[in-house]
Amino acid sequence: MTAHALDQIRNFHEQWPFAPRHMRVNGWRMHYVDEGTGDPVLLLHGNPTWGFLYRHVIPPLVKSGRRVIVPDMIGFGLSEKPAREQAHSLDGHIANLTGLVRQLDLRRLTVVCHDWGGPTGLGFAMSNPDQVRALVVMSTWAWPSPPAEFHTRVFPWRMMHAPLVGPYLLGRHNALTRRGVYLSVVDRNKFRHEAQACYEAVLADPETRLLTWVWPRWIPLDDTARAQARFAWLEAELAKSKLPTLIVWGREDDVFDAETFATRFKRLLPHADGPHLVTGRHFLLEDSGPEIAGLIATFLDHLDKQGDA
Repeated sequence: MTAHALDQIRNFHEQWPFAPRHMRVNGWRMHYVDEGTGDPVLLLHGNPTWGFLYRHVIPPLVKSGRRVIVPDMIGFGLSEKPAREQAHSLDGHIANLTGLVRQLDLRRLTVVCHDWGGPTGLGFAMSNPDQVRALVVMSTWAWPSPPAEFHTRVFPWRMMHAPLVGPYLLGRHNALTRRGVYLSVVDRNKFRHEAQACYEAVLADPETRLLTWVWPRWIPLDDTARAQARFAWLEAELAKSKLPTLIVWGREDDVFDAETFATRFKRLLPHADGPHLVTGRHFLLEDSGPEIAGLIATFLDHLDKQGDA
Protein backbone atom coordinates (compact mmCIF):
# COMPACT_ATOMS: atom_id res chain seq x y z
CA MET A 1 0.00 0.00 0.00
CA THR A 2 2.82 2.41 0.85
CA ALA A 3 4.65 1.85 -2.45
CA HIS A 4 1.35 2.18 -4.32
CA ALA A 5 0.66 5.52 -2.60
CA LEU A 6 4.06 6.79 -3.71
CA ASP A 7 3.38 5.64 -7.28
CA GLN A 8 0.39 8.00 -7.38
CA ILE A 9 2.53 11.06 -6.58
CA ARG A 10 3.44 13.13 -9.60
CA ASN A 11 7.20 13.14 -10.33
CA PHE A 12 7.97 10.75 -7.48
CA HIS A 13 9.96 8.34 -9.65
CA GLU A 14 11.84 11.19 -11.28
CA GLN A 15 12.95 12.29 -7.84
CA TRP A 16 13.53 8.76 -6.54
CA PRO A 17 14.72 6.58 -9.46
CA PHE A 18 16.62 4.11 -7.29
CA ALA A 19 16.00 0.36 -7.35
CA PRO A 20 14.39 -0.93 -4.13
CA ARG A 21 16.21 -3.60 -2.14
CA HIS A 22 15.16 -5.47 0.98
CA MET A 23 16.92 -7.41 3.69
CA ARG A 24 15.73 -9.25 6.78
CA VAL A 25 17.39 -7.80 9.90
CA ASN A 26 16.57 -9.15 13.35
CA GLY A 27 13.30 -10.48 11.99
CA TRP A 28 12.22 -7.21 10.33
CA ARG A 29 12.10 -6.40 6.61
CA MET A 30 14.34 -3.40 5.93
CA HIS A 31 14.20 -1.42 2.70
CA TYR A 32 17.35 0.23 1.37
CA VAL A 33 18.94 1.49 -1.82
CA ASP A 34 22.44 0.55 -2.90
CA GLU A 35 23.90 2.59 -5.75
CA GLY A 36 27.35 2.92 -7.27
CA THR A 37 30.72 1.32 -6.57
CA GLY A 38 33.73 2.18 -4.44
CA ASP A 39 34.12 2.79 -0.73
CA PRO A 40 30.68 2.69 0.91
CA VAL A 41 28.86 5.71 2.30
CA LEU A 42 25.91 5.01 4.61
CA LEU A 43 23.27 7.77 4.71
CA LEU A 44 21.06 7.68 7.83
CA HIS A 45 17.81 9.59 8.31
CA GLY A 46 15.86 10.37 11.47
CA ASN A 47 12.31 11.15 12.59
CA PRO A 48 9.90 11.27 10.71
CA THR A 49 11.73 11.00 7.38
CA TRP A 50 13.10 8.14 5.26
CA GLY A 51 15.77 7.65 2.62
CA PHE A 52 13.98 10.13 0.35
CA LEU A 53 15.63 12.87 2.45
CA TYR A 54 18.90 12.07 0.64
CA ARG A 55 17.54 12.09 -2.93
CA HIS A 56 19.74 15.07 -3.91
CA VAL A 57 22.82 13.60 -2.20
CA ILE A 58 22.89 10.10 -3.71
CA PRO A 59 23.65 10.92 -7.40
CA PRO A 60 26.57 13.31 -6.72
CA LEU A 61 28.19 10.85 -4.31
CA VAL A 62 27.79 8.00 -6.80
CA LYS A 63 29.29 10.21 -9.50
CA SER A 64 32.25 10.94 -7.21
CA GLY A 65 33.10 7.23 -7.14
CA ARG A 66 31.34 5.98 -4.01
CA ARG A 67 28.94 3.18 -3.22
CA VAL A 68 25.94 4.77 -1.50
CA ILE A 69 23.68 2.77 0.82
CA VAL A 70 20.53 4.42 2.19
CA PRO A 71 18.39 2.33 4.56
CA ASP A 72 14.95 3.19 5.85
CA MET A 73 15.02 2.67 9.61
CA ILE A 74 12.70 -0.10 10.77
CA GLY A 75 9.44 1.77 11.45
CA PHE A 76 9.87 4.31 8.65
CA GLY A 77 9.73 4.68 4.90
CA LEU A 78 9.37 1.44 2.97
CA SER A 79 10.70 -0.73 5.79
CA GLU A 80 8.50 -2.84 8.03
CA LYS A 81 6.70 -0.88 10.75
CA PRO A 82 6.37 -2.86 14.00
CA ALA A 83 3.15 -2.12 15.86
CA ARG A 84 4.57 -2.39 19.39
CA GLU A 85 6.63 0.21 21.22
CA GLN A 86 9.08 -2.37 22.60
CA ALA A 87 10.49 -2.85 19.09
CA HIS A 88 11.88 0.68 19.08
CA SER A 89 14.57 0.96 21.73
CA LEU A 90 17.72 2.84 20.73
CA ASP A 91 19.78 -0.32 21.17
CA GLY A 92 17.30 -2.18 18.98
CA HIS A 93 17.76 0.30 16.14
CA ILE A 94 21.55 0.14 16.51
CA ALA A 95 21.28 -3.65 16.29
CA ASN A 96 19.13 -3.38 13.14
CA LEU A 97 21.71 -1.14 11.50
CA THR A 98 24.51 -3.47 12.58
CA GLY A 99 22.65 -6.38 10.99
CA LEU A 100 22.40 -4.56 7.66
CA VAL A 101 26.06 -3.53 7.64
CA ARG A 102 27.28 -7.02 8.51
CA GLN A 103 25.13 -8.76 5.92
CA LEU A 104 26.35 -6.34 3.26
CA ASP A 105 29.92 -6.81 4.60
CA LEU A 106 30.59 -3.06 4.47
CA ARG A 107 34.11 -1.94 5.33
CA ARG A 108 35.95 1.39 5.07
CA LEU A 109 32.51 2.79 5.78
CA THR A 110 31.61 6.47 6.03
CA VAL A 111 28.62 6.90 8.35
CA VAL A 112 26.52 10.01 7.60
CA CYS A 113 24.14 10.92 10.43
CA HIS A 114 21.13 13.22 10.64
CA ASP A 115 18.70 13.55 13.57
CA TRP A 116 18.07 10.07 15.10
CA GLY A 117 20.50 8.72 12.53
CA GLY A 118 23.07 10.29 14.85
CA PRO A 119 22.62 8.21 18.02
CA THR A 120 21.92 5.16 15.86
CA GLY A 121 24.81 5.54 13.41
CA LEU A 122 27.31 6.80 15.97
CA GLY A 123 26.29 3.99 18.32
CA PHE A 124 27.11 1.52 15.55
CA ALA A 125 30.38 3.29 14.72
CA MET A 126 31.65 3.40 18.29
CA SER A 127 30.88 -0.32 18.66
CA ASN A 128 32.49 -1.26 15.33
CA PRO A 129 35.33 1.22 14.75
CA ASP A 130 37.35 -1.23 12.63
CA GLN A 131 34.64 -1.16 9.95
CA VAL A 132 34.32 2.63 9.90
CA ARG A 133 36.52 5.00 7.94
CA ALA A 134 34.88 8.35 8.71
CA LEU A 135 31.88 10.14 10.23
CA VAL A 136 29.63 12.97 9.04
CA VAL A 137 27.28 14.61 11.57
CA MET A 138 24.40 16.97 10.79
CA SER A 139 21.75 18.41 13.12
CA THR A 140 21.99 15.64 15.71
CA TRP A 141 23.35 14.99 19.19
CA ALA A 142 25.26 12.34 21.14
CA TRP A 143 25.01 13.10 24.88
CA PRO A 144 22.50 12.45 27.67
CA SER A 145 21.48 15.99 28.63
CA PRO A 146 18.43 17.42 26.82
CA PRO A 147 19.67 18.06 23.29
CA ALA A 148 18.22 21.56 22.97
CA GLU A 149 16.35 24.27 24.82
CA PHE A 150 13.50 23.34 22.47
CA HIS A 151 13.27 19.96 24.19
CA THR A 152 12.92 21.48 27.67
CA ARG A 153 9.75 23.44 26.82
CA VAL A 154 6.45 22.25 28.20
CA PHE A 155 4.85 22.87 24.80
CA PRO A 156 5.26 21.23 22.45
CA TRP A 157 8.00 18.85 23.44
CA ARG A 158 7.35 17.72 27.00
CA MET A 159 3.70 17.28 26.12
CA MET A 160 4.82 14.67 23.59
CA HIS A 161 5.97 12.56 26.54
CA ALA A 162 2.47 12.57 28.03
CA PRO A 163 0.60 9.25 27.74
CA LEU A 164 -2.11 10.54 25.38
CA VAL A 165 -0.92 13.75 23.73
CA GLY A 166 1.97 12.27 21.74
CA PRO A 167 -0.05 9.42 20.21
CA TYR A 168 -2.94 11.79 19.52
CA LEU A 169 -1.01 14.58 17.78
CA LEU A 170 1.83 12.61 16.17
CA GLY A 171 0.00 9.33 15.68
CA ARG A 172 -3.59 10.14 14.82
CA HIS A 173 -2.97 13.55 13.23
CA ASN A 174 0.54 12.95 11.82
CA ALA A 175 1.59 16.38 13.12
CA LEU A 176 5.32 15.78 12.92
CA THR A 177 5.20 14.84 9.25
CA ARG A 178 2.52 17.29 8.14
CA ARG A 179 3.72 20.36 10.06
CA GLY A 180 6.97 19.57 11.83
CA VAL A 181 9.07 18.89 8.75
CA TYR A 182 7.43 21.70 6.78
CA LEU A 183 8.24 24.24 9.51
CA SER A 184 11.83 22.97 9.69
CA VAL A 185 12.91 23.80 6.14
CA VAL A 186 13.80 27.20 4.70
CA ASP A 187 12.14 26.98 1.27
CA ARG A 188 8.71 25.83 2.41
CA ASN A 189 6.98 26.47 -0.87
CA LYS A 190 9.40 24.22 -2.75
CA PHE A 191 9.13 21.59 -0.02
CA ARG A 192 5.33 21.59 -0.15
CA HIS A 193 5.25 21.03 -3.89
CA GLU A 194 8.23 18.70 -4.23
CA ALA A 195 8.51 16.57 -1.12
CA GLN A 196 5.80 16.79 1.50
CA ALA A 197 3.47 14.25 -0.07
CA CYS A 198 6.32 11.75 -0.28
CA TYR A 199 6.85 11.90 3.47
CA GLU A 200 3.15 11.70 4.26
CA ALA A 201 2.52 8.78 1.88
CA VAL A 202 4.76 6.36 3.78
CA LEU A 203 2.98 7.17 7.07
CA ALA A 204 -0.52 6.93 5.73
CA ASP A 205 -2.42 5.80 8.84
CA PRO A 206 -1.98 5.94 12.64
CA GLU A 207 -0.75 2.34 12.88
CA THR A 208 2.26 3.20 10.71
CA ARG A 209 3.22 6.28 12.76
CA LEU A 210 4.17 4.62 16.04
CA LEU A 211 7.85 5.57 15.83
CA THR A 212 7.07 9.27 15.24
CA TRP A 213 5.92 9.57 18.87
CA VAL A 214 7.99 6.74 20.42
CA TRP A 215 11.37 8.11 19.33
CA PRO A 216 10.84 11.51 21.02
CA ARG A 217 10.27 9.65 24.29
CA TRP A 218 13.78 8.23 24.04
CA ILE A 219 15.30 11.72 24.15
CA PRO A 220 16.60 12.12 27.72
CA LEU A 221 14.92 14.93 29.66
CA ASP A 222 16.46 14.03 33.04
CA ASP A 223 18.76 11.45 34.61
CA THR A 224 15.94 8.90 34.94
CA ALA A 225 15.55 8.58 31.16
CA ARG A 226 15.66 5.06 29.76
CA ALA A 227 18.40 5.95 27.25
CA GLN A 228 20.56 7.79 29.82
CA ALA A 229 23.26 5.11 30.07
CA ARG A 230 23.52 4.62 26.30
CA PHE A 231 23.95 8.36 25.64
CA ALA A 232 26.52 8.70 28.44
CA TRP A 233 28.48 5.82 26.88
CA LEU A 234 28.17 7.36 23.42
CA GLU A 235 29.52 10.74 24.55
CA ALA A 236 32.45 9.09 26.35
CA GLU A 237 33.34 6.94 23.34
CA LEU A 238 33.16 9.85 20.91
CA ALA A 239 35.48 11.87 23.14
CA LYS A 240 38.10 9.12 22.63
CA SER A 241 37.47 8.68 18.91
CA LYS A 242 40.07 9.65 16.33
CA LEU A 243 37.90 8.81 13.32
CA PRO A 244 38.03 11.52 10.65
CA THR A 245 34.85 13.57 11.02
CA LEU A 246 33.00 16.22 9.02
CA ILE A 247 30.52 18.54 10.75
CA VAL A 248 27.80 20.17 8.58
CA TRP A 249 25.02 22.32 10.02
CA GLY A 250 22.11 24.49 8.92
CA ARG A 251 22.53 28.21 9.57
CA GLU A 252 18.83 28.59 10.32
CA ASP A 253 18.45 25.45 12.46
CA ASP A 254 16.40 26.43 15.51
CA VAL A 255 15.86 22.90 16.86
CA PHE A 256 19.54 21.93 17.07
CA ASP A 257 21.14 25.34 16.74
CA ALA A 258 24.65 25.44 15.32
CA GLU A 259 26.10 27.61 18.08
CA THR A 260 25.20 25.00 20.70
CA PHE A 261 25.37 21.68 18.90
CA ALA A 262 27.93 22.01 16.12
CA THR A 263 30.19 23.69 18.66
CA ARG A 264 29.71 20.86 21.14
CA PHE A 265 30.59 18.27 18.49
CA LYS A 266 33.71 20.27 17.70
CA ARG A 267 34.68 20.17 21.38
CA LEU A 268 34.07 16.42 21.49
CA LEU A 269 35.97 15.87 18.23
CA PRO A 270 38.50 18.73 17.97
CA HIS A 271 40.13 17.14 14.91
CA ALA A 272 36.86 17.37 12.95
CA ASP A 273 36.59 19.30 9.68
CA GLY A 274 34.09 22.13 10.15
CA PRO A 275 31.53 23.07 11.17
CA HIS A 276 30.48 23.98 7.65
CA LEU A 277 27.30 26.06 7.65
CA VAL A 278 24.78 25.71 4.82
CA THR A 279 21.29 27.06 4.18
CA GLY A 280 18.88 24.97 6.21
CA ARG A 281 16.80 24.51 9.30
CA HIS A 282 16.64 21.12 11.00
CA PHE A 283 15.99 19.22 7.74
CA LEU A 284 18.89 20.96 6.02
CA LEU A 285 19.12 18.30 3.30
CA GLU A 286 15.85 19.62 1.86
CA ASP A 287 17.44 23.02 1.24
CA SER A 288 21.11 22.17 0.57
CA GLY A 289 21.33 18.53 -0.53
CA PRO A 290 23.69 19.02 -3.52
CA GLU A 291 25.94 21.36 -1.51
CA ILE A 292 26.13 18.83 1.33
CA ALA A 293 26.95 16.07 -1.16
CA GLY A 294 29.81 18.24 -2.44
CA LEU A 295 31.14 18.79 1.08
CA ILE A 296 31.08 15.05 1.77
CA ALA A 297 32.76 14.20 -1.54
CA THR A 298 35.49 16.81 -1.00
CA PHE A 299 36.07 15.55 2.55
CA LEU A 300 36.42 11.96 1.34
CA ASP A 301 38.63 12.99 -1.60
CA HIS A 302 40.96 14.61 0.92
CA LEU A 303 41.06 11.40 2.95
CA ASP A 304 41.85 9.46 -0.24
CA LYS A 305 44.79 11.77 -0.98
CA GLN A 306 46.08 11.47 2.57
CA GLY A 307 45.95 7.70 2.19
CA ASP A 308 47.96 7.87 -1.03
CA ALA A 309 50.59 10.19 0.44
